[in-house]
Parts: sequence; structure tokens; C-alpha cells
Amino acid sequence: MTKGAHLGDAAWLNEGALGRLIALLDGGGEEARVVGGAVRNALMRLPVEEIDVATTALPEEVVRRVEAAGGKAVPTGIEHGTVTAVIDHRAFEVTTLREDVETYGRKARVAFGRDWRADAERRDFTINALSASRDGTVFDYVGGLADIAARHVGFIGEPERRIEEDYLRILRFFRFQAHFGAGAPDAAGLSACIRARSGLETLSRERVRAELLKLVIAPRATPTLAVMAESGILGMVLGGVPFLASFENMAKVEAALGLEPDAVRRLGALNVWVAEDAERLGERLRLANAEAERLAALDGWWRFAPAADERPARALLYRLGPQAFLDRALTAWARSQAGAADAAWRELASLPRRWTAPVFPLKAADFMGRGIAAGPSLGAALRAAEAAWIAADFPADRSAIEAIAAGAIAEGAAPG
Repeated sequence: MTKGAHLGDAAWLNEGALGRLIALLDGGGEEARVVGGAVRNALMRLPVEEIDVATTALPEEVVRRVEAAGGKAVPTGIEHGTVTAVIDHRAFEVTTLREDVETYGRKARVAFGRDWRADAERRDFTINALSASRDGTVFDYVGGLADIAARHVGFIGEPERRIEEDYLRILRFFRFQAHFGAGAPDAAGLSACIRARSGLETLSRERVRAELLKLVIAPRATPTLAVMAESGILGMVLGGVPFLASFENMAKVEAALGLEPDAVRRLGALNVWVAEDAERLGERLRLANAEAERLAALDGWWRFAPAADERPARALLYRLGPQAFLDRALTAWARSQAGAADAAWRELASLPRRWTAPVFPLKAADFMGRGIAAGPSLGAALRAAEAAWIAADFPADRSAIEAIAAGAIAEGAAPG
């Protein structure tokens, strides 16, 4: 075991809700530490987001201590030793130290224990197996500190065994490589992932979706996806041909505009060329409705291009809405011959920030007051008037709007 490394400023371990929780669990013959990603990120000077706690205390004792202190304990996975502790309205996963007695996919049979090394050795990657006591001391049983220093993502023990325990670890290997790795992926880990890739077909679509959406926004997503494509893994996940150049260019244009990486937009750049691609991805990854709709709205991206006259772009922005307009514009830009610094494309993509589409000023009552009865004629008049208003570049002048209404009626809406 490597002991003696320190988190540096460990005040966050002893403050607020987390400090209260660790104080509850760390004492009276029991020990509690922060484990996993929070320790990894703190050592790498990255934001610490989700914080998990491990303890020698049995789940029932965790529940007792949390509730005695006025907190709430939710038995979210108590059969595997996990309790969600809610302290001051903040939730933390607390898991009793354990060893796998038998593993078969995610359904592992575990035994609770007090051995921190055994608990670390059952985890997936060395950089995720570190733990820290509340004084900031870091405990490393599997070489995680060295791998963090080298920006190396490696499985704990035999990669094949770790993967057989849960085939999602294939995607997690690439996701962590894209976020934290440097250079080529670990050779043994990559080889094991390739050999076991058929196991991906056993995973739920929801779990695959979650990993992929995290991977595509990672800092080194492009080279990692390239390795996945060369390995035959990316095509299996997507069910179609990946467009790696389009993906790389999307990352560049997002950066050029100062936009945060957008997982759905990047997924579209990676694998949506026509409407059928969006349908396939939506089904294959069981995307949320809003995500699937964004991918479907990319259809027609090839007709998108900068022009001296901005009126057609304003009309499209009005019909699509800001989100779909930006998605389609950036996809077209990423697949054009223009670079990320192109001024014309930048101007087009910035339109939703520069111009807000007005609300169509005519209502059904405006036409009914002119003698149009409710029914097909009324709908036709509204559609004709809206089209004329858009073609006239959204006039706000009341006389122009009145003329548009009169013209729509004259074009064929018969009075009732």
C-alpha cells in the first residue's frame, strides 16, 4: 500500500454536509473515507462533483447513525451495502466495504468486510480505487497514484476478469481514457476490450447511452473514438458508420464560439447524416424524447450555408427555434470546407444570440372579425398570413400586418 500522499487542502472533507457525514461514520470503532472519483479529481486538480463514501460500518449501522443525527437514510442498494445518506438536503452514496464472492455481470454476490485493500481490488480502474481519510491522507492499494501521475488508465488486476464482471467496463475504459488519459490507451486493457466486445450486446441501452454521452464531451474524445472505431467497437455501439472528421470539427467550432461541449450535438455530428440515422440512434440508445427530437431536426443540414441576405436564415430560425437552428448550423459548418475561424459561418451561427424571433402578431380572432368562420378556411388564412409575414421579414408595423391579413383573405379564404 502507498500511504502518505495527501490531498493538500482537505478542508472540503470536513466542512458542510460531507464533514457532518464523515464525522458520524468515522468513530465508535468504525472508519469512513471518501473513495473513487472524488479523490481522483482532487488529486488531478479537477472539479470534485459526485462524492462517494466507504465505511467499515454495516448498512444497518449507517442507517442508525444517519437517522439518529436527524438525517435521512434511503436503502437504495442495501443488499449490496449501499445506503443513500441525505444530510442537510445533500445526498451521498455510502457503501460498506465489501468483497465479491461471486460475479455474474452486474449481479454480484458480495460479503461485507473491513479490509480496505480487498474493497479497492474489486473496483474497475486503478485511478478510481483511491480513498482518503478526513485528514486528507490518501490510501493507494493498486498503483492508482502512479497512474494518475502518468495519466494512465489501467484495469485493476486482469483486464479480462474485470470486464467479465460487467461488460460496461469496456465503454468505461474508453470514457476514462478520453477524460483522464494521455497518449495511447493501455495495451492490455485495449486488447481485452476488443476480445470481449461481443459482451456489449448484453448491456441495456440506457447504460450504453449514459456512457456514450459522457464520452463524447471528454477533452480527448476524438482520438479515443478513433481507437474505438479502429477496434470495431464504435460501430457496434452506434450501429452505423461514425463520421470522425465531422465530430472533430464540431469540437473545434464549439470551442471557436466559446460553447460548452454538447453531448447530443456531438452525437449528431458523429453519426447522423440523414433522418434514418437519427431514428436508428434514438432507438438503439433509447434516447430521451428531447434528445431524439434534436437529432431528427438535423435533417436538411446540407442546405445550410452562410449568405449575404440574412432573411432566409431568420425565417429558418423562426421555424426551427434557437436550439435546432444552432445544432443544424454547427453541423453544416463542421461538414463544410470552412475552418473554425471562418467569419461568415461564425456570423450565421451567432444569429440566435443576435436576433430573437418575434411572435406572429395575428390570431384566429383577427380573421373571424373579418368574417372568416371557424374551420378549414380559418386555418388556411392563418397559414397564408404567417407565410406572408415571414416572407416580408417579420414586420411589426400595424399597417403592414393589416395588409398581410387582407391579402391572406383575398388569396382564397372565403367569408362565412
